Amino acid sequence: MAPTPSYAQGSTEVPLIAQTLGAFFDDMVARQPGREALVSRHEGRRLSYRELQTASNRLASALLNLGLVPGDRVGIWSHNNVAWVLVQIATAKVGIILVNINPAYRTSELEYVLNKAGIKALVTMARFKTSDYLGMLRELGPDRLPLLRHVAWIDREAEANPTEMPPDLQPGIQRFSALLASGNPDDPRILQIGSTVKATDPVNIQFTSGTTGFPKGATLTHRNILNNGFFIGECMQLTPTDRLCIPVPLYHCFGMVLGNLACLTHGATIVYPNDGFDPLTVLEAVQAEKCTGLHGVPTMFIAELDHPRFGEFDLSTLRTGIMAGSPCPTEVMKRVVDQMHLAQITIAYGMTETSPVSCQSSTDTPLAKRVSTVGTVQPHLEIKIIDAETGAVVPRGTSGELCTRGYAVMHGYWEDEEKTGEAIDTERWMHTGDLATMDTDGYVNIVGRIKDLVIRGGENIYPREIEEFLYRHPQVQDVQVVGLPDKRYGEELCAWIIAKPGQNATEDDIRDFCNGQIAHYKVPKYIRFVDAFPMTVTGKIQKYKIRDAMKELLGLNEDKTA
Repeated sequence: MAPTPSYAQGSTEVPLIAQTLGAFFDDMVARQPGREALVSRHEGRRLSYRELQTASNRLASALLNLGLVPGDRVGIWSHNNVAWVLVQIATAKVGIILVNINPAYRTSELEYVLNKAGIKALVTMARFKTSDYLGMLRELGPDRLPLLRHVAWIDREAEANPTEMPPDLQPGIQRFSALLASGNPDDPRILQIGSTVKATDPVNIQFTSGTTGFPKGATLTHRNILNNGFFIGECMQLTPTDRLCIPVPLYHCFGMVLGNLACLTHGATIVYPNDGFDPLTVLEAVQAEKCTGLHGVPTMFIAELDHPRFGEFDLSTLRTGIMAGSPCPTEVMKRVVDQMHLAQITIAYGMTETSPVSCQSSTDTPLAKRVSTVGTVQPHLEIKIIDAETGAVVPRGTSGELCTRGYAVMHGYWEDEEKTGEAIDTERWMHTGDLATMDTDGYVNIVGRIKDLVIRGGENIYPREIEEFLYRHPQVQDVQVVGLPDKRYGEELCAWIIAKPGQNATEDDIRDFCNGQIAHYKVPKYIRFVDAFPMTVTGKIQKYKIRDAMKELLGLNEDKTA
């Protein structure tokens, strides 16, 4: 008897949504205008579906008043807040493409994505903790950002604290509140333009780290993210009575699609506990808002469970949510189910390029399967596991590269046909680069990574990007970056550096070079100066030997720290 191939196709019983994001949202508002759509606790704001529609229409009008037209790009560089959602909906309504910018980015990364995507208008925080966003924009200046015409800084919190308000800024920079006030929620252009927007048009660009050393802009359509958000919500059995606590960042698909769009496609309520993650405010929000759902990466759930005040909060309203980003330890999942009442929590797997979820468990998936797998294929998608060398589909139980095909596969990498062609083959299969197995029931288990992707606290980091950056240091001759196991974040970066002859670079020199130029999570935790790298006879560097040497030197155990 021939072995069963590692191939599965999702259900097509529920049809795909054919509308654009804006049209679908307006239909939802018409059905339940008075239901609460959004609660932003740190801003003290609550909006009904009708109020969210009115505000997003006003912003759409204001963006058109700036001279923006369908196909133009608007960036959002911010943590979670009301402005983020307004920009997400407003841009979609008038055919403008939203570009998510990681709030951890610094000048080098910011300059690259603003120019690569041709961003004409940017909505940004003024500052956050030690990050001065307007200061970084000033540092780059118009000469280095020739395409950027308009900047709006989110000023609501600044109004309550005048000493924190930036001084008068150069032309083209205004308060977000002023931009919003300049729009007309009844602007006839919104419906006129909206009627010309197609579901297959790009609506969002999300930059992912690339092996070339530069981020790639995964370009997603209305059809991509609207349907993915809907089917993610279906897996959680969301209804209009659900209230989902979203402490994960909106700049990432986790917050924007698995959070915002899962709610908006089911008429549920979005709850932001804070702008950035804080376990105490999550617990407070769940209790105060009677949340029924909670999202997070495993490290977030661990921080909540281990908070000294955890026992003070009533979490009995919780039912479901999503854990994703990295594998969940069995004991943690048991505690989440038992102590947080999340009996119907689901596990999701995907990548930005697939909008993002291609596999997910359901509310009734057995606990053993939820811990050991990433669920089964999503509706209207296909998955297969292939031999990376031959391309042949492998038998079930055999490891190979996971590939996905269907509506969720991205439009392509922004203005990069070569990289798009490397990721998506001629039959429209997206090659994930992940090693996986499929069991007899169709459950998928991610067993490793073909390339050297490092996942630190849910953030995907490609060592090549860090290597390319460190090569720019005047004292660095050569560098190799690998991931090492870490109890807190899953993995941490380690850089082996060969210094130029006669140079005496120190670990502090390297870290100082990184600070303010690349995101904090990309700065290597471990830095070691060496004379040579382990290589094969053909000159290929053996990164696994670097990893093994460092694990032995530091006493790191993969099993205990995974």
